[in-house]
Amino acid sequence: MPEQLADPVERAFLNVEASASGQRWMSRLDQAGLNRALAMSQSKGIPELVARVLAGRGVGVHEAEAFLDPTIRSLMPDPSTLTDCDAAAARLVAAIDRRESVAIFGDYDVDGASSSALLYRFLRHFGVESEIYIPDRIFEGYGPNANAIGQLIERGANLIVTVDCGSTSHDALAEAARRGIDVVVIDHHQMSHEMPVCRALVNPNRPDDLSGQGHLCAAGVVFLVLVATQRLLRQKGHAAARSLDLLAWLDLVALATVCDVVPLKGLNRAYVVKGLIAARHQQNAGLAALLRVAGIGGPVTPYHFGFLVGPRINAGGRIGDAALGSRLLTLDDAPQAEEIAQQLDDLNRQRQAMEAQMLAEAEAEAMAEYGTGERASVIVTAREGWHPGIVGLLAARLKERFQRPAFAIAFDPTGKGTGSGRSINGFDMGKMVRAAVESGLLVKGGGHAMAAGLTVERGNLGRLRSFFEEQASEKVMALAANRALKIDGAVGASGATLDLIDLLETAGPYGSGHPQPIFAVPAHRIRDSRLIGTAHVKVTLEAMDGARLDGIAFRAKDTPLGDLLLSRRGESVHVAGCLSAELWQGTRRIQIRILDAAPGF
Repeated sequence: MPEQLADPVERAFLNVEASASGQRWMSRLDQAGLNRALAMSQSKGIPELVARVLAGRGVGVHEAEAFLDPTIRSLMPDPSTLTDCDAAAARLVAAIDRRESVAIFGDYDVDGASSSALLYRFLRHFGVESEIYIPDRIFEGYGPNANAIGQLIERGANLIVTVDCGSTSHDALAEAARRGIDVVVIDHHQMSHEMPVCRALVNPNRPDDLSGQGHLCAAGVVFLVLVATQRLLRQKGHAAARSLDLLAWLDLVALATVCDVVPLKGLNRAYVVKGLIAARHQQNAGLAALLRVAGIGGPVTPYHFGFLVGPRINAGGRIGDAALGSRLLTLDDAPQAEEIAQQLDDLNRQRQAMEAQMLAEAEAEAMAEYGTGERASVIVTAREGWHPGIVGLLAARLKERFQRPAFAIAFDPTGKGTGSGRSINGFDMGKMVRAAVESGLLVKGGGHAMAAGLTVERGNLGRLRSFFEEQASEKVMALAANRALKIDGAVGASGATLDLIDLLETAGPYGSGHPQPIFAVPAHRIRDSRLIGTAHVKVTLEAMDGARLDGIAFRAKDTPLGDLLLSRRGESVHVAGCLSAELWQGTRRIQIRILDAAPGF
């Protein structure tokens, strides 16, 4: 079992003031947190370790029992509290009653694919066949465009529903209105006070929405709209409405919630907990096929969704047919699902190869431009010939490497740049990008705190770099000066057991806003360390009593962390990371995903 936590937050955990990655290790719990964990354990009968994990994530004593057992019934709001939800439901009911032709316009990521598939399955249940339209990332970009709207209308669409997009698509929605076609927008992205012309706009992040559900992804919002629609259909006496079990489709909502990295709080926790149960039943032929092609043999976890299933769906939108993911998730035919899942797997392999080449170029440019990045506030890399569908992945890797907000921009031969950015905790990137749009430096741009997209002309690149540096400098430098790794506790190799993993899982699922526990493994000898794959470092740690623990540091090659692990074979180190049980040839094995390390003097 985990050893006693170090002294409260004033002292560095294990006296690590500056780790390999330049972080100060700190106990996640201060004295107030320790007191809260103790009260939680004593008054609620919650195991001490679980109480510590919950207290370290802001869960109060009286919230703990409900937090450990989130239910849809207790956490779902009345959908009518979302602005325009009733209007959207009424319009969908009318489409069902009149057997109208419905076009679903979705985004090209996992949230867009899941949202589109949810709505498609719902309409199909009521005998309404619909068309899903996913725009091409390169040629059309994000969200509805007037040309695509026109095509859908010409193909007979009587109603267009946009999912995971549409809140800021003023011109495209105006085209639909001009041609007398209703549009319902179901979205979750930040937007201004200016509303597009549409029949209904359901977005918990619209300025006049008071539902408090702004943390939902688009699929989570779609689910609420479908609950309202089913309720209205039942009131109207539709027999098919009584036989529909919406909860069986929570696997799609959970997939989108995890992959869109929205906070796992409130209703999102229930979505994921119940959605994972639905996913394990493998009733969705497309999702089941993806799980098989990804080699997932054990129970489905958020990790599987986020790092194995999600990238395969996204691969279609990045470098292949953007509609493959949504099409797959609508299928009931297993052989057809297997075929598309294999296509996505092949595309994902191609994407990985392209990403590796582009990342090497991006890192080289960043090193030439910014050195180690310590004096930079924002990393901006750009090159002609990069694939626009992969720049978001490059930005994420650069952010990890330099611990700064980062952008990667792909320029085409005309000088138009398509870029994507990823931020660090505590810095609102979306706000900065919107400011750049208002300053005339960007053709367009938007996003949220942790991620953003932009379009820029090559002639403005230098000015944009300077603008970002000016906007971010004070905040980012303050964050960099106070970088810390929060440790939940210490555990030795002999204490890292399957029982410990199972106990930790009771406080899950973990993800955005509810991070996986981080444990320090103190003063263990590196028995072996080596490179595996192209960039990962595999480690075997050994305690004084001979107990061993396997670990892996992903993408650690040529980083201070990787250098320390590879150069200190036979020496004592402290490592910090997340424990997990990996299924290998039918056997669960303990492993620590190493996030940081320091010499174990």
